[in-house]
Amino acid sequence: NNTMLSGFNHLTLAVTDLDRSVRFYHQLLQLQLDATWDAGAYLSLPGLWLCLSLDPLRTAQPAADYTHYAFTVAADDFSALVARLRAEDVQEWRDNHSEGASFYFLDPDGHKLEAHVGDLASRLQACRAKPYAGMQFYP
Repeated sequence: NNTMLSGFNHLTLAVTDLDRSVRFYHQLLQLQLDATWDAGAYLSLPGLWLCLSLDPLRTAQPAADYTHYAFTVAADDFSALVARLRAEDVQEWRDNHSEGASFYFLDPDGHKLEAHVGDLASRLQACRAKPYAGMQFYP
């Protein structure tokens, strides 16, 4: 394997109200808050470094496309998480149509997020049983 990349490093999201976004990701989604400064914050989950960056150019309109950021949630915690998000009137942007329980929601700046039960292995297993149109699998 000659790839020079060794993994996903970090995700930076442009936000318009840093305090509101820190509350959303830290208090509501329960990411660990690692650092804050005037124009940003670092939060984390195992395997994820999230940077929130204050950016007045960001609009709260969600993009029209399917680009989104998915977080893993255990099956046993899924219903409680969805209930907590709905209790906070978090806006949903899509219904789930694929393998594994998913809840699709927006952050305060319109970033498209997903809470998902399952991983690549479970998705590939489901796809081998019922492949998408034109799907090929590689070793």
